[in-house]
Amino acid sequence: MPTPVLVFGATGAVGSACARHAQSLGASVTLAVRDTAKPIPGLSAEQEKAGGYKRVQADLTQPETVSAAVKQSGAKYAFVYLIFPRPGQPDANRPALEALKAAGVEFVVFLSSFSVEMHEPGIDSIPPSEIIPYAHAQVEIALEEIFGKSGYVALRPGGFASNLFRQAGMVKAGSVKMPYPEAKFDWIVPEDIGRAGGTILVGGPSSTGGEKTILLCGPEVMSQGDAVKIIGRVVGKEVTVEAVGDEQAVKGMAASGTPEPLAKYLVKILSKAAAGTFFASDKYKVAVENVKKYAGKATTLEEWATENKVVFE
Repeated sequence: MPTPVLVFGATGAVGSACARHAQSLGASVTLAVRDTAKPIPGLSAEQEKAGGYKRVQADLTQPETVSAAVKQSGAKYAFVYLIFPRPGQPDANRPALEALKAAGVEFVVFLSSFSVEMHEPGIDSIPPSEIIPYAHAQVEIALEEIFGKSGYVALRPGGFASNLFRQAGMVKAGSVKMPYPEAKFDWIVPEDIGRAGGTILVGGPSSTGGEKTILLCGPEVMSQGDAVKIIGRVVGKEVTVEAVGDEQAVKGMAASGTPEPLAKYLVKILSKAAAGTFFASDKYKVAVENVKKYAGKATTLEEWATENKVVFE
């Protein structure tokens, strides 16, 4: 009998890839989405029907819908993502996790962040000022308290290649302005993260050999500037890269909808990445091997850019 699994966030790149890969491994997949009419990336309506996917309306910010989704799916395994906390609400995900547990879910795969790894072994002492690792760490802590050490796995991916979509308009214009173009990242592809998550989701608690955190990184560490130039080469366009100051960068992010405190934090992270690299340790090598092990392959930035060429043309 196919393993029933429940995937939250299936309209996103990672969640969609997780759902599709889980189905390819023989699982019975229920897509838990806020808007049941929204398309699933990489999955046509015909493919969704042929693959036996089910849809259920559910929102991680509404625990009662989470409970209903579990009951409708019959799933014991679920994939979830971060609900970013609002001020004064550090445990935004906890009610949903409690609802999952109470409804019968026994194992959760959580899309966390590589930034949490930088604070090991004391993730319970990450200050709120470290916005991204703090938020993800609170979920990991809640998962262990609610599901126990063997009841969850936290995926900790590095820097998403899809972050480069923010530069698409400037790439089209042939001139990219960004803070710290020398800042280095690994550019992991969301599809690889999702496939890894799907493998672990279907395999269940024993699939990682007891590891509760899985590092995932792209196969090439390179600077932001070099990454942009690779995209330019793929689309056949000469693209110049110019550095901008912190203040201008924060204003630009805020103008595009990023809350100012988060924008300031992201610029700070870029400055740290420019001073050295997050990916110089043996942990990086392990993270790349994990992608190959659980996702089947580690996609290069050039391969990703080629697949998404139309966005930058």
